[in-house]
Formats: sequence, C-alpha cells, structure tokens
Amino acid sequence: MATSVYKWFLVVGFLSLVSWTEVQKPLQPPVTHPYYLSVVEVNHNATDKTLEISCKIFTNDFESIIEKNYKSKIDLANPKDKAVADKWVADYITKHLSFKADDKAVNFSYVGYEKEDEAIYSYFQVNNIATVKKVEIVNSLLHDFSDQQINIIHCTVGGKRQSTKLDYPKTEVSFVW
Repeated sequence: MATSVYKWFLVVGFLSLVSWTEVQKPLQPPVTHPYYLSVVEVNHNATDKTLEISCKIFTNDFESIIEKNYKSKIDLANPKDKAVADKWVADYITKHLSFKADDKAVNFSYVGYEKEDEAIYSYFQVNNIATVKKVEIVNSLLHDFSDQQINIIHCTVGGKRQSTKLDYPKTEVSFVW
C-alpha cells in the first residue's frame, strides 16, 4: 500500500512540476515576418536618356504573392521555367508600379531579375527621357500581401537623390527637381 501511495505522489508531483514549468515559460509569439518592405530605386541616366528602375523585394514575400496571384508554386532562385518566372515577375510589378515623367505617363520595359541574398532584384527601363524635372510614382507593391507593407522609394535625377517611405495604404509620391 505504501508503495502505491508513493508512486501516486511521484506521478502527481511530476505532473505538478510539468504544469508549473509550462506556466513559467514566456508565451512565444507565432513566427511572423518582422517587417514587410520593398525598395524601388529610380535613376535618370542623362547619357542614355533613360530612367533605370530597380525593385528589391524579399524573396519569400515575392514568391508568396506570385503563388497567390498566379495559382502556382514558384522558386524564383531556381525556377523550373525561367521564361514563366520572368513573365510573372514583370506582370506583377507592372500591375503595382507606375510612373509619370513631367506629367506624362511612361511605359517601362522589363529587363530581368536576379536573386541576391534574401531578395529579388528586378530591373526595368524607360527609354527616351532626355531630361526630367518631375517624377510621379504610384507604388502598391505587396499591398495585396500585407497591410503592414512599407515601400521605400529613392529617386535620383541630375545626381540629386530624394527619398520617401510609403506606409500602407499610401501609394503615391511626387519628386520635383
């Protein structure tokens, strides 16, 4: 009888200890992304008469939003079909990014993309822009992914750089030189 009571006390003590240590553990927040960020760089190249545009987006975010929009899993670092990956990257960005130069809408052409560290850099170009005094940008990149999205934009004309931060849901900015 004493042996079974002893075992009972051991079991109860062990369960109490387990419960107590679980209470002492701090609550762990779910694993989440610490921030949602993209960076768009626009540079006027007076020699080539172009606007050179690069977009930096975290790879995992970009893959997730492409999968959501195009209903297909993708690995942008090692795509099974590079032509399809290029099409989806270009299509997504051109739907969520637009430009005006000196109050005129401009079309930009896709140059390509590359993976560097944890990000995808995609490149675009606007031709026949000899001079520019004003650049207007509408940027809703990843707004369909997270309402915590922050889009940083740097724009350089004549060697003078201006920058801004667009917090969701803000999408528009204008730079004047």
